[in-house]
Amino acid sequence: MSAARVLLADVGGTHVRFALAAPANTQPLLGDSIRHYHVADFATFTDVALAYLGETGAHPHNGVFAFAGPVGGDEVRMTNHPWAISRSSVRAELAFASLHFVNDFAAMSLCIALLGERDVHVIGSPGAPRLGATSGQTFAVLGPGTGLGVGALLLREGRMFALETEGGHSAFAPRTDEEIEILRRLGARFGRVSNERLVCGKGLSNLHRALGEIHGTFTESLDPEEITRRANTGTDAGCERAVEVFCELLGAVAGDFVLAFGAWNGIYLSGGMTPVLLPWLERGGFRRRFEDKGRFAERLAQVPSIAIVHPYAGLLGAAAFAVQDSGRALVGPSTVVVTERER
Repeated sequence: MSAARVLLADVGGTHVRFALAAPANTQPLLGDSIRHYHVADFATFTDVALAYLGETGAHPHNGVFAFAGPVGGDEVRMTNHPWAISRSSVRAELAFASLHFVNDFAAMSLCIALLGERDVHVIGSPGAPRLGATSGQTFAVLGPGTGLGVGALLLREGRMFALETEGGHSAFAPRTDEEIEILRRLGARFGRVSNERLVCGKGLSNLHRALGEIHGTFTESLDPEEITRRANTGTDAGCERAVEVFCELLGAVAGDFVLAFGAWNGIYLSGGMTPVLLPWLERGGFRRRFEDKGRFAERLAQVPSIAIVHPYAGLLGAAAFAVQDSGRALVGPSTVVVTERER
C-alpha cells in the first residue's frame, strides 16, 4: 500500500465510522476527516461509503475496513446486522487499488500501539504497561458494545500480531447463587447462554430483567441507556444493581481471557459502554472478580486493566493496520512509535 491517503471504516452493528489515514505520518489518523453514520439509514455498505466520499470530496485509492464479525474469504456477514459485504464487489464499486477487510477486534488490538496517555485510564493498582518494554508481550482486548468483542495483541521481536476471535460467544460461567439463577432464566429464553447475552448493551437489559424477576422488583423493560442513566442518578435501585453485576461479570470474563490468552502484560477494555461505565468499574467489583481466579489470584492481581477512552479507537486500529501494511513498524524493541496523539 502506498503512502497516499487510505480510507478507513469501523463498521459496527449500530454505527459505521469513516476517516482517512496518512500511513507515513507519525499520527496517521486524520482527526478532521472522521464522520459517522447509522447503518440502518443505508441499504448497503457501499451506499454509505459513497455518501462519505461525496460529503468529504476525498479520492483515496486504498482502504482498510474493520467489521464487527468474522472476516474470511471474500464476504463478510455482520454478526449484529443483516449486511453481507463482498470485498471484491466493494473494491470494484469504489475503484480501489487495494482493499483490506479486518475483524474489528483485530483492529482494536492494533490501536494499542497508537494510544497516547490521555487515551487510556488505568483501573486498579497495577500501572499501565509500556509496549515493547520486554522481548515478548501479550495483551487481551475486551469490548462491550452492541456485542462483546474479544481480541488479543502479541508483540514478538519487535513485530506486532493481532488475533481475531469470536470469544464473546464463549459460554457464561456463573460464580454466585444469584448468577446461577440468572443463567437459569436466560437459558429458558435463549437456550445456550453466551457471555455476549450479558456483557454488552442488550446484555445489560437482559441482566436488568433477570435480576428484577429474581428479586421481585422488575416492572418494565429498559434499554441500556436508560438503565445506566437511572443508575448514575441513583433513582432506581434495580438499575444500580444491574450495573454493579454487569461490571462484576465484565471483570470475571476479562480475567478468564487473561488466563486463556496468557495475557500477563495487561487487558484493555474498549467498546462503547466502557467510558460510560468507568465510574462503576472503579468501585471495586470489576477488579475483585477479575482477580478472583483461585490459584492464579496473586498472578491476576499483578495484571494491569486499562480502559480505552479514545473516542475512535476502531478507526485508530484501522489506521495502525494501514501503517503496518505500508511497511512501517508500529513498535520497536523498547519503545512505542506514538506516545501522544495530536489534539
